[in-house]
Amino acid sequence: MLKSKQPSKRIFSGIQPTGNLHIGNYLGAIKNWINLQEEDDCIYSIVDLHAMTVPNNLLDIKNSTLEVAAAVIASGIDPKKSILFNQSNVPQHTELAWIFNCIARIGWLNRMTQFKEKAGKKKDNATVGLFSYPVLMAADILLYKATHVPVGEDQKQHLELTRDIASSFNTTFNKSLDKDFFRLPEPIILGPAKRIMSLRDGKSKMSKSDISDGSRINLMDDKDQIHLKIKKAKTDQYPIPDNIDDLDNRPEALNLINIYASFSNKSVKEILQQFSGKGFSQFKESLSDLIINEISPITKEMKHLMNNKDEIIKILIDGSCKAQEIANEVLIDIKKIIGINFKD
Repeated sequence: MLKSKQPSKRIFSGIQPTGNLHIGNYLGAIKNWINLQEEDDCIYSIVDLHAMTVPNNLLDIKNSTLEVAAAVIASGIDPKKSILFNQSNVPQHTELAWIFNCIARIGWLNRMTQFKEKAGKKKDNATVGLFSYPVLMAADILLYKATHVPVGEDQKQHLELTRDIASSFNTTFNKSLDKDFFRLPEPIILGPAKRIMSLRDGKSKMSKSDISDGSRINLMDDKDQIHLKIKKAKTDQYPIPDNIDDLDNRPEALNLINIYASFSNKSVKEILQQFSGKGFSQFKESLSDLIINEISPITKEMKHLMNNKDEIIKILIDGSCKAQEIANEVLIDIKKIIGINFKD
């Protein structure tokens, strides 16, 4: 008899511990997590095993994990409302990933565009981990029988793969079940902040790997740094229009307006009405104040937590215990279904 239950709604989301988090990470993931935890059953993971697919991350993965955890907690994720843990503390993730590796098809993984982008022209030198990490992502989600996953544009394809794996599992083993074991997870499409671009190039995504620190607002930046970076952010000589269509060929202008909309929780249309006809110097002053008011308390709390790392570690360990309770039941059921459970 199977023990795991299918929740009516459960959200799973993960964030890689790449260190040096910026407002793109905050607006694109963390801020959405905070809103979701108020109403839903949420499980949030710092996916440190995924970070291992980037060789440079291996040098400081533990500290980066603690820094990301500090940012998530400082931003408002409440361990009493949500489960927060680091992926490597729950070994069921990798065990299920292997089972799914035996279900997934090479052709499915060959279609993953992110592997092609990250491996570049040196595919033969890319690691197996980089190639198969979408399978681990599927295990992350399905290990908790998650029903919904917040996704940005660059993760939609991976969620489709997760659905393919879940569907294949259901089809392969449905003879031993009265109903499908996995419910196919649905995407939660994020709002206008799903893709924050560089302050120096409105066509490139904001990234910690950009050689220019002025291309991003880091969560650990102080007020003066934020003000200066926004002041120097690339725009153009034209005033702010009253119609969003007039921003089609103005990527830097559109990026700053999107950032303003995300921090103010207003629509782009409302921002354009507020600043229509004005130059960017006045707009940038307002944007700086908006960012500083929201980010500064987070920065302060992050610094406190990073000076008291034992607090972070305790939260992650407690979260891992809670996650393992769910994961263990699901994995035992999966082993029973496929016939490799020998304990009972």
